[in-house]
Amino acid sequence: MKALVLEEQNTPFVLKEVPDPVAGPGEAVARVLACGAGLTIQHYKIGRAKIETPRIIGHEITAEIVEIGPGVSNVKIGDPVTAYYYLNCGHCPRCLANQEPLCENLKGNVGKECDGGYAEFIKLPAQNFMVLPDGLDYKNHPAEVGVISDAIATPFKVNKRTRTKPGETVAVFGAGGGLGIHQVMLSAWAGARVIAVDTVSEKFEACHQAGASEVVDASDGKVIEALMDLTDGNGVDVAIDYVSAAVTLEQAVGGLGVRGRMVTLGGSGQTFEADAMQMLVKELDLLGSRYVSKSEMYQSLELVARGEVWPLVSDIRGMDEAETIHALVEQGAVTGRAAILIG
Repeated sequence: MKALVLEEQNTPFVLKEVPDPVAGPGEAVARVLACGAGLTIQHYKIGRAKIETPRIIGHEITAEIVEIGPGVSNVKIGDPVTAYYYLNCGHCPRCLANQEPLCENLKGNVGKECDGGYAEFIKLPAQNFMVLPDGLDYKNHPAEVGVISDAIATPFKVNKRTRTKPGETVAVFGAGGGLGIHQVMLSAWAGARVIAVDTVSEKFEACHQAGASEVVDASDGKVIEALMDLTDGNGVDVAIDYVSAAVTLEQAVGGLGVRGRMVTLGGSGQTFEADAMQMLVKELDLLGSRYVSKSEMYQSLELVARGEVWPLVSDIRGMDEAETIHALVEQGAVTGRAAILIG
């Protein structure tokens, strides 16, 4: 099969022929149609996150099952599928409680600890393949369907973590990024007034189109003042930080109103200071959100299948242009998400 192999981190992909994977007990093999190219795997490629090489990266797939190993019953040949990113055990108390991201026996991630979706075929534990619901036109839109597992599912879970309700005001930090712009979309879908916070003015219009009522330019550093002005001094109900640098985390907390909720996920993951008295006086919640459960992924797939939201994929290219795609992702030059068509 053809595969984009990362021979060493911080080097170009090598597009070459490698052996086709073969399904063993409890495993399945799928033919990949498309794979999302997000910032997480760019971190792998460039070396900001350590992985063992050589490796085939990528996990946001649209694929079709072509082979199943002994003992597999959750998928059959011909099923259209996507992949669950975490290699969870499926039987610990956390997994059984629909908290797979907190699995007690987590074995890593697809495209990191095992080969991923930048290849014509992918082999995974069968439990990591999730059958697509009826209503998703995956054959005509493989790129968009592939990114649902992250771009839509992640903000869908965040809405649950923050308990966002219709009529509330939500500030999204890093709103112009691949996940941030979908958070704008999902927060608006939840009935909230959305304030997009970012430093890249070229993405402000896309934030508006995704559902933001207002945009705050964070480049002047006066984000808390802007959020207070836009809420008549009350502060926002929810602040969601996809940057997670110390400065954005402190701005997110500082912009909260009474009983406000701040959630951080991904990004820089830096240490920050919070005012304990303000947490007490306002009864604030400071939260973290780590990927999604399988149940939440299914709900996200169904949400798109019903036509309630649609992922924004603005750059779709072939395998021979993978380097170009990743360069654009690194530069922050992609609006929404990018994806690679496989084959």
